[in-house]
Amino acid sequence: MRQPLSSGYATLTDEIARLLPRRELVLDAHAHLGHDEDGRALSVAELLTYLDRVDPAARACVFALHDPERRPAYRVPNDRVLEWARESGGRLIPYCRLDPADEPLGEAERCLALGARGIKLHPRAQSFGFGNEAAAAIFALARDAAVPILIHAGRGMGPMDSLADLALRYPEVPLVLAHAGIADQGMFATRLAGHPAALYDTACFSWVDLIELFARVPAERIVFASDPPYGRPLSGLFHALRVAAYAGLREALAGGTMSALLERRALAPARAPRIPANRTVNGRLARVGAYLLSGFGAVTGSAPPLDPAKALPGIALARNVCRDPDPGAAGPALAQIDELLAGVEQLLANSSAEPFLALGLMMAAGTIAATEPLAAGG
Repeated sequence: MRQPLSSGYATLTDEIARLLPRRELVLDAHAHLGHDEDGRALSVAELLTYLDRVDPAARACVFALHDPERRPAYRVPNDRVLEWARESGGRLIPYCRLDPADEPLGEAERCLALGARGIKLHPRAQSFGFGNEAAAAIFALARDAAVPILIHAGRGMGPMDSLADLALRYPEVPLVLAHAGIADQGMFATRLAGHPAALYDTACFSWVDLIELFARVPAERIVFASDPPYGRPLSGLFHALRVAAYAGLREALAGGTMSALLERRALAPARAPRIPANRTVNGRLARVGAYLLSGFGAVTGSAPPLDPAKALPGIALARNVCRDPDPGAAGPALAQIDELLAGVEQLLANSSAEPFLALGLMMAAGTIAATEPLAAGG
């Protein structure tokens, strides 16, 4: 069962090589290490293997998962992340993870003194909001230390207006809204439009959300991220670069913007979003995307443990579309998608295969369906 993985990932690798500017070094803005209460785990060796599939020089910003040993103050997992980063030869850039209810300022100061380059906050996992002095104190510390804060802004969150309020109170603080800011994307895009350093990362399974992000936010404020162990850098980079190409962008997304932020260099001037609000779609490709999204919903919307086999009915319907004897202009894209989905089905039939590999290829297929033809925005 190795061949479907190799052929599927070769498709992604070939297109990444075509879309990625040769001089740009890849920097994944969002990766975890260690163990999580949900049972997921990721070692340094595993993360470096995932990065190597992209490029032997690819780097990542790393921080702790929702570690069972997080008390007190995330000290133990933060120390592990700092040590792993020191051992990585510069490929891993450590952040400290904080709990606003558990000595956040002392822990942040300790970790920053030991080499942490940013702060990670997860309001869903730690069950906190931003309309309080504890959150404001963390922002003030980040301002004084000139480090970015990456914040979970994805699934499981309610309205996040209080975060926008706080960001506007501290415009000096570089902010990375994880998961394309989907928890409140329209609100963030509107209210933070004038913020000098509010970035959005692309760690998002939904190509619909990512395309809409490029329609709402300057491309100069979007950074590549894949969220290991929940995503993979190779499929995540394909997802991001493909949508960026659809927006007419070729520069900075994969690592340039994030590198500038970490090195405290000026960000590129923000220009108007590249993708129009109203977009022409091909009906056959739209059907493929709808079925694949239904498959994703069946997998991610069910109770743990993750069961990617629940995506198979949606995949089967998508492949039926790909076999249309009159595909029209969508024919080449449908053939490429069908090849990827055949690999996904074979991976899911292999009980020893890693489910996130199959989901990554499925995401790539949906992204192709949503971005044909390329360069719709410019």
